Amino acid sequence: MRKRFRVVIAALLVLTVVFVGRLGWIQLVWGPDLAAKAVEQRSRVYLDPARRGEVVDRDGQRLAYTMQARSLTVSPTRLRSELKEQAELEGVAEGKFNGMDEASREAALDKSVQETLDEMATAIPEMIKEAGAATGSVESKQILAKLKADTQYEVLVRNVDPDIAVSISNRFHGVAADHQDIRQYPNGSIAENVIGKVSMDGQGQFGFEASGDSLLTGIDGRSTEDVSTDGQVIPGTLRDEVPAVEGKDITLTLDLDLQTYVQQKLEKAKANSQADGAQAVVLDVATGEVLAMANTGTVDPNKDVEKQFKEGKDFENRAVSHPYEPGSVAKVITAAAALQEGVTTPDEVHQVPGSIDMAGVTVSDAWQHGVEPYTTTGIFGKSSNVGTLMLAQKLGQEKYSQYLEAFGLGQTTGIELPNESSGLVPPLEQWSGGTFANLPIGQGQSWTTLQMASVYQALANGGERIEPRIISSIAGEDGEHERPAPKTTQVVSPETAKTTVEMFRSVFQSDPSGIQNGTAGGNSIEGYQLSGKTGTAQKVDPNTGSYSNSAYWITFAGIAPANDPRFVVAVMLDEPKSGVNDDGSGGQSAAPVFKDIASWLLNRDNIPTTEPAEQLTLRAQ
Repeated sequence: MRKRFRVVIAALLVLTVVFVGRLGWIQLVWGPDLAAKAVEQRSRVYLDPARRGEVVDRDGQRLAYTMQARSLTVSPTRLRSELKEQAELEGVAEGKFNGMDEASREAALDKSVQETLDEMATAIPEMIKEAGAATGSVESKQILAKLKADTQYEVLVRNVDPDIAVSISNRFHGVAADHQDIRQYPNGSIAENVIGKVSMDGQGQFGFEASGDSLLTGIDGRSTEDVSTDGQVIPGTLRDEVPAVEGKDITLTLDLDLQTYVQQKLEKAKANSQADGAQAVVLDVATGEVLAMANTGTVDPNKDVEKQFKEGKDFENRAVSHPYEPGSVAKVITAAAALQEGVTTPDEVHQVPGSIDMAGVTVSDAWQHGVEPYTTTGIFGKSSNVGTLMLAQKLGQEKYSQYLEAFGLGQTTGIELPNESSGLVPPLEQWSGGTFANLPIGQGQSWTTLQMASVYQALANGGERIEPRIISSIAGEDGEHERPAPKTTQVVSPETAKTTVEMFRSVFQSDPSGIQNGTAGGNSIEGYQLSGKTGTAQKVDPNTGSYSNSAYWITFAGIAPANDPRFVVAVMLDEPKSGVNDDGSGGQSAAPVFKDIASWLLNRDNIPTTEPAEQLTLRAQ
């Protein structure tokens, strides 16, 4: 008996050592890994997406804002595992597996999981469709594929109404109704070339939504909580809470009412003139702020975007990204520089021939004439290429190059928008003999419509150029953020600027005899003085590499009112075939578009009228 007792004791000791060793191995070696897996299986990390900031116009009218919605999300691998565990518990409790071998048992569990997934894939789209509670199509096949994916996270459906999303989440185990924002653009295509849009993931994709993404996007909050195998939250396990930081709200300088009018006016002008496209920029003279920036063919983000792309529409903001040769609009730089450097006066009379030879390049005026006694004012009022080059020769290449730089040409303006082009101005050291025969008359260099407007803003603002800007203010949870002042450049003296603006009133001058007539005669606004310049620039024929005689950029930049400048309006028409007016009249000119926009502004803002200005002398008698 003693011997047997010792054997039993020894066996028990061996078993005890084995069990203790096994327990120690589990706790010390496997323990950390098992604990981590246990935490992973029962913990849930919840994201609290930060609200994307609103974008409003200068008067607080919404341009883009975020509406609350839900995304139905799931962890496919975890869901299938939990469904299998549930099926197994239920099966054991009900005795479904009695007498089954292991393979049959696994097959039964897999079938149960598949049936549940099929039910979810069928029911979720039906519930959403009945309530009309999601944007876009929701298909059972897509949902089933996501439920069966070997991934830890899938978005089943985006942009679901919160109430329907919660109902689906409550009905189906493992489906979460995650917070998701829907970006709304209440004005359709209006200002979309500036605003742009966000992607399905809420990231800025085009326009200001892209360039201002770091401002508009907040910092997501998050928290962790444990759940049981049946998906129930375990009380007291909430931890690692990090609050969300909301995105900043941006007030733009845009005037939505003006933007709407300008965009509609451009679309009509394009249709009437059969142009390939049209652009316009309106600046506040005193601040350099962009009041409107429009081009034709802008996408409406609330409609089928892909379909609109196929129709030729896009989110491009050509007013800042697509430069072109400005034509005679650029002559204002020669005028201002010549006055500033004292090489001429407004009333000086020049004997202007019909053509001029510069370094072997012959340049003619747009109309045939002999030697004409044009004043300096008349050279620009009648848009004489020859007279402009005569003044440019007096000014000199180096001085002219300096003024191009001072006016901000050949460089970006610093506008807070993506894809801005610097245009093209050849550096002085690369000028050939014929370069100076082109630049002063607006050829051989390229500007954007924003740059064109900026040149005229400088002259309208007493010679001080203010970098144009689109952001008015930035506000966040910590209050309003102070904006750095825009860079300013005193290009010419206030006296020179005033004289230049006064001189370019001649462009609007009408004279029945035609002697003192300007190139935009007939486009004046009764009771107001206007100043500006017409432009026609030949496009380069891609087949020949030389200037075309049939394809043109038609430009106009103007100031209203001229005697008390408030607004600058720059317009470009791309290859118009006829006039922009409803009856096709107006010639191949952008002046009527300027007139309509300026008239709308002067009337809307109740700008006082003035007595008619003194007639200017363009051609000496």
